[in-house]
Amino acid sequence: MKQLVAAFPNQLREALQIGQSYTFKTAKRTFSNVLLTGLGGSGIGGSIIQNYVFDKLSIPFLVNKDYHLPAFVGKDTLVIVSSYSGNTEETLMAMNQAIKSGATVVCVTSGGQVAAIAQKKGFDCILVPGGMPPRSCLGYSLVQSLFVFDHFGLLKTDFKKEINAAIKLIETDIKDIQKQAKALAKKLIGKTPILYAAPEFEGVAVRFRQQINENSKMLCWHHIVPEMNHNELVGWREKDNTKAVIFIRNQEDYKRTQARIELNKTIIKKYTTSITELWSKGKTYFERAFYIIHLTDWVSVYLAAAREVDDMEVKVIDFLKGSLAKV
Repeated sequence: MKQLVAAFPNQLREALQIGQSYTFKTAKRTFSNVLLTGLGGSGIGGSIIQNYVFDKLSIPFLVNKDYHLPAFVGKDTLVIVSSYSGNTEETLMAMNQAIKSGATVVCVTSGGQVAAIAQKKGFDCILVPGGMPPRSCLGYSLVQSLFVFDHFGLLKTDFKKEINAAIKLIETDIKDIQKQAKALAKKLIGKTPILYAAPEFEGVAVRFRQQINENSKMLCWHHIVPEMNHNELVGWREKDNTKAVIFIRNQEDYKRTQARIELNKTIIKKYTTSITELWSKGKTYFERAFYIIHLTDWVSVYLAAAREVDDMEVKVIDFLKGSLAKV
């Protein structure tokens, strides 16, 4: 996994090359809404894009992580099917529902049944390299979904320029990124991480949580500010130094949200001595997002090493899929 994490900047470069070389079959057209369906490492890219387009997209965009699609999906919907393996059962069921609804379907996958169905139906299907854990291929799936948005004229920003800037930032700061990651991993040994971020970075926080779960083999939870100020904050009542709070922060976060985070720190430090702030770097959304994603990916593999667990192993997920196949 360390090698896969280290390869992230090159993966982003390759993802840009794949997207730029792909020729779409489907003509440009307008839509009433967009939906991306995908789970786990295949779906998290959609969550991050959802944050990115929040103040840029003029039509609704939903990320679906279930077997079923919402009732609004129809002939005026663009459905992006994201399944790295191409065999995710929930995504395949959702894809078939999208086909029945008459939606425009575009696929991002490394192969499997998704690619086979796309070929049979004549759908656009952007193929990415296979054979890796889906969680290590965020760059591939996320970037290709952005190219789908771009093809249909849904984005007015130069995301390619932003991603190239993010690659440069990561490579320039890699020693400091790894230094921060090692220090944070050390603080998290024997603790339960609790992640807090502004709404614009919820996808980034979820990504960190998922990497802690799968790579480090630990439980973890996340919440966003200000929403957690209306519920979870009340739950901080007992001293518990096994809880390790991490605030994921951006200088660009809304000033009232920044003020809330400062107050949250004051309240929470009464109950745990482990509070860390991770500050992003960069001028654009994807610079800041990929900086934190790369840093926290390193945290997850350093933490796995410290805990002496296999960061590649996901036997319980394999067991679950095998058991479901018999149902």
